[in-house]
Amino acid sequence: MRAETQGVVAEIEKSLDLLRKRLGWETAEHRLEELNARVEDPTLWDDPANAQKVMRDRQTLADALARCKEIGQELADNVELIELGEMEGDQEVIGEAEAALAALRDRAAAAEIEALLDGEADGSDTFLEINAGAGGTESCDWAQMLARMYTRWAEAHGYKVELMSESAGEEAGIKSASYKISGPNAYGWLKSESGVHRLVRISPFDNAARRQTSFSSVWVYPVVDDSIEIDVKPNEIRIDTYRSSGAGGQHVNTTDSAVRITHLPTGIVVTSSEKSQHQNRANAMAALKSKLYEMELRKRTEAIQEQHDAKGEIGWGNQIRSYVLQPYQMVKDLRTNVETSDTGGVLDGDLDKFMAAALALEVTGKSRAEAMAED
Repeated sequence: MRAETQGVVAEIEKSLDLLRKRLGWETAEHRLEELNARVEDPTLWDDPANAQKVMRDRQTLADALARCKEIGQELADNVELIELGEMEGDQEVIGEAEAALAALRDRAAAAEIEALLDGEADGSDTFLEINAGAGGTESCDWAQMLARMYTRWAEAHGYKVELMSESAGEEAGIKSASYKISGPNAYGWLKSESGVHRLVRISPFDNAARRQTSFSSVWVYPVVDDSIEIDVKPNEIRIDTYRSSGAGGQHVNTTDSAVRITHLPTGIVVTSSEKSQHQNRANAMAALKSKLYEMELRKRTEAIQEQHDAKGEIGWGNQIRSYVLQPYQMVKDLRTNVETSDTGGVLDGDLDKFMAAALALEVTGKSRAEAMAED
């Protein structure tokens, strides 16, 4: 077997081993049998909420087990094909098996990262907010570039993207925008994008063509499931209505349909200005509850975050990624040191490598490469 192919096999084996460890392979079959027995219990649906949780847990475990077995079997089958091909001198068989192993390596790596998405809210839909920082038109334009980047990423992954509200910049771009992104593990993938994003480029708005640095923030928080109780007291919020407008003052509403809700104890402000006043009020209240829930999640994990200084805090005021378009081309994540010179690809939504590395760092305190090297 060629050295390159041996390397691919080793990568698959490492991913498979990490997957099994994450799953608790030694007891996984027994746990699945226990869940199957609970599903067959005729009294299960006496408690519908618990029954749904049991069904979800069973399906998740069954899928994870099946995925591990499938990867292991495909690995064994293709290694055997290569050995047979080498014995018979059949280069076509060898080539096909090597191509299959290369594809399997990518699938195993993706499955390994997906296995990390087991946080309390990781499976939820998510809200994503973008706000331009100081810097006027430059930052507003950068905020719009970020909005496009995340929209492209979400659409490429089959997620539904809904614009909740948007405030246009005075000359170009946007001051702020809020989106709801719906799909499996939307929050789990996007949560690591919270923070300040820095852009360095030659300004398209500067006649002298000088290099400019712009900052915009991204904030990601999960959509609260109906099963999660978040108590918002009427006397703790202020609801304002106002007229909203699109870019350049177009599409001005003739009624005060936009809604702004301020949570007085925390100072959290949420807005919705894309639908009827009734729908905007419902959307804004949902966003408020989600933000309060996200705050509670952060409190719960604060102690864990302090133990992993290397990964840093994730939030407003903390720079997480630098996008340099001039004098060289480079996007670098400052938490994981993952970088690429394909700036165009990143701005078109190619973010998976950054998200995967940040997710591994958040869960394990070390990068995926470090985790594999230690194994």
